[in-house]
Amino acid sequence: MNLLIVGATGTLGRQIARRALDEGHQVRCLVRSYKKAAFLREWGAELVGGNICRPETLPGALEGIDVVIDAATARATDSFSIKQIDWDGKVALIQAAVAAKVNRYIFFSILDAEKYPQVPLMEIKRCTELFLKESGLNYTILRPCGFMQNLIGDFAIPVLEGQPVWVTGAASPIAYMDTQDIAKFAIRALSVPETENQTFPIVGSKAWSADEIVKLCERLSGKDAKVTRVSWVILRAARNFARFFEWTWNIADRMDFAEVIATGKPLNASMTEVYQTFGIAPEETTTLETYLQDYFGRILKKLKELDYEKAKTQSKKISPKKLTF
Repeated sequence: MNLLIVGATGTLGRQIARRALDEGHQVRCLVRSYKKAAFLREWGAELVGGNICRPETLPGALEGIDVVIDAATARATDSFSIKQIDWDGKVALIQAAVAAKVNRYIFFSILDAEKYPQVPLMEIKRCTELFLKESGLNYTILRPCGFMQNLIGDFAIPVLEGQPVWVTGAASPIAYMDTQDIAKFAIRALSVPETENQTFPIVGSKAWSADEIVKLCERLSGKDAKVTRVSWVILRAARNFARFFEWTWNIADRMDFAEVIATGKPLNASMTEVYQTFGIAPEETTTLETYLQDYFGRILKKLKELDYEKAKTQSKKISPKKLTF
């Protein structure tokens, strides 16, 4: 199939592109920067310049496309706001896909989006789901709730480097999933008719609390974590302060997501029927223990190699053969 992947340079989008190429699909990626997307071309993808916030760039990108896989979302540092990207941009992309007579549209939303109308990103995702369903496109909506990859910067690296691990009190456990596995579901949907015009949760096998993740990192790294706990009062104050400045609105909107986690309710869902529908075995997906074990194993091995090389270099410097008296 001819696929257009939007958001292909992101944490999830790049895994979708890699998976699609590995399975023999023709992949085109809509990119804002050819330089940042150079690795996608090296993998074998076609790059086309464009931006969902500039609708005039979309028709050309959609020529000859069978399926749109939409993994784009606003980043905290984007010059465009969450509303501009995740609502205005998505509306423009869906409308352009309709005009181009695209056969399929796969959209990534967020688990339980309909339960939090007070959280901007969640409400925008819910409205986008409705707009897509009413567009007439043949759609599949996938709803993850957290990526394992994000835990490396939040937990693993701080533990290894002896830096503070920031934890909020009574945070909701989250069923994180490896983005490679999420990509597997997205590409599998293309060949499973039962996934058409349906919405599915795509989550990990267990919801993990922040404290559980810290303990797991400590066990796998052999180091004690320096945990710094932050109250929701401080987070709310920081969010309100960020709203004073236009260039920090995205940060404030992202911080609103803390309201979801503050409920203490697990972000999780049953995957039994999802696995059956997609024809994927649960044991094929990566658990958080396995993911972090692999990460720490590779990092600790590398650190030992570096220590060995350093020791060997120092040993040469003080070799008795080079000493004179």
